[in-house]
Amino acid sequence: MFEGFSDQRIEVSEGVGLRTRIAGSGPPVLLLHGYPQTHHCWHKVAPQMVKAGFTVVVSDLRGYGDSDKPVSCESHETYSKRAMAADQVELMARHGFSRFSIAGHDRGGRVAHRLGLDYPEAVERMAVLDIAPTATMYERTNKDFATGYYHWFFLIQPAPLPERLIGGDPSFYLRSNLAAWSKGNTAAFTDAAVAEYIRCFNDASCIAATCEDYRAAATIDLAHDAEDAEKRLQMPLLALWGAKGLVHKLYDVAGVWREKATNVEGAGLACGHFLPEEAADDTSAALIEFFKRG
Repeated sequence: MFEGFSDQRIEVSEGVGLRTRIAGSGPPVLLLHGYPQTHHCWHKVAPQMVKAGFTVVVSDLRGYGDSDKPVSCESHETYSKRAMAADQVELMARHGFSRFSIAGHDRGGRVAHRLGLDYPEAVERMAVLDIAPTATMYERTNKDFATGYYHWFFLIQPAPLPERLIGGDPSFYLRSNLAAWSKGNTAAFTDAAVAEYIRCFNDASCIAATCEDYRAAATIDLAHDAEDAEKRLQMPLLALWGAKGLVHKLYDVAGVWREKATNVEGAGLACGHFLPEEAADDTSAALIEFFKRG
């Protein structure tokens, strides 16, 4: 995976080290992964974007993969999307880019949203994959959402309850979520990618950090969102979603993003939640066309 990409570890904000890969030439694009994965979720998309003429940067978010997993604090601010966004802005600066486009899947999309609010001058264009805004999803919680996205409410329980339960069989938990959220399309995940996800998720510190990511989303992130409730993203935003997924079922995805951004377009792809792996070619084509317009 990632043939031709350099593989580096770069220290960013607060001494946090991030694992990152970079390849290509041309306009810079940052790709961010979601839960419970790593940057490897982009292994089918990133090479296509390099071939299309972009400089592509992928990284493991703090708390995930081979990036550092700092011990959290009582407010969960260590894993706030504000802290995670600051990491990525510094990472891109270390790569030599003060302005770039960004695509984020799942948790990575939430980091991208916060990055666009906190550092609007840094973002040329933004794509968010299979998410609605965090505050919107909590505000409109119903039985279907709580059932399908039960992990939003499980992972935020006080430590060490979810950590201990997941830690009993991390591989089973991870594989179960991949199967459920892809609507059983497990063939979309290569053996090599799944092996990477399992290797990283077997680390107890990764389980603890990713729970903190969700605890932050239910606390400090909502406070930050409330402070910025009147702000709207000004850069062009592309919302992509899985036409077989829960986000599409519960929300007018493009519509809810128009409540948060001034220039939104959107499209559904024929897949479940994991667009970069289930619909890699369609995802690549949509991102390339959108970012080339920049």
